[in-house]
Amino acid sequence: MEIQTIGIVGAGQMGNGIAHVMALAGYDVLLTDVSEAALSDAMKIITGNLDRQVSREKISAADKDAALARITTTQQLTDLGNSDLVIEAATERETVKQAIFEDLIPHLKPTTILTSNTSSISITRLASRTDRPEKFMGFHFMNPVPVMQLVELIRGIATDEETFAACREVVRRLGKTAASAEDFPAFIVNRILMPMINEAVYTLYEGVGSVESIDSSMKLGANHPMGPLELADFIGLDTCLAIMNVLHDGLADTKYRPCPLLTKYVEAGWLGRKTQRGFYDYRGETPVPTR
Repeated sequence: MEIQTIGIVGAGQMGNGIAHVMALAGYDVLLTDVSEAALSDAMKIITGNLDRQVSREKISAADKDAALARITTTQQLTDLGNSDLVIEAATERETVKQAIFEDLIPHLKPTTILTSNTSSISITRLASRTDRPEKFMGFHFMNPVPVMQLVELIRGIATDEETFAACREVVRRLGKTAASAEDFPAFIVNRILMPMINEAVYTLYEGVGSVESIDSSMKLGANHPMGPLELADFIGLDTCLAIMNVLHDGLADTKYRPCPLLTKYVEAGWLGRKTQRGFYDYRGETPVPTR
């Protein structure tokens, strides 16, 4: 199963990162979003990130120009119909993902592989709402996509070996490393990472330490490159909460109960870097802890 054309649904942080690495690897990319502004912003971000790679001599100027020439944008989901592989990279809400698949499926080729970049939602359940559960799987990139080397590949109960092998070959061509994960809530990375972040929020909530002391302790005491609260802001607090809810609901264990403070920040619209406020306030020249 040879893949040449890749459709990506969603031009946000994950979608534009996936488009970047796919185009750089030689795939023709069709990036779609309901928002024209989101598509415009995505192309500016991709161009800026490619420029950064050129300045660091990771790629040549010719590589950059060729990659940009391979990316086409559209607001019409139906334009993805001829794609060999489609990667859904919309918001981490199951109802939104299901609606996208329902709208997209009538326009796809019978051979098109359908995947989701979900970081936590059941692949088997998403696949069951499509016409091709055997050609459906999880294709979970890490953020930021151009930098992070891991891609989680998650098979649903019906995913066939040919589909898995085709997606694994795409990861190989990207120069990244594939990790095969079973279809359990949050898979491998977020099954381990999100409870740690949630526990850091509980540590803040209970007054054990301040934002600054918690992050400094984990960076200097555990050699983490980024503190857990800083990382939560980078990921997006709404995404962290959504994954914790999936873990709590899916595994029915109280140790996965989202911290009330995390819920409060999300309710306030303080989602981290993307809204300029989270556990840090990013509106000034230097991030300042909000607690």
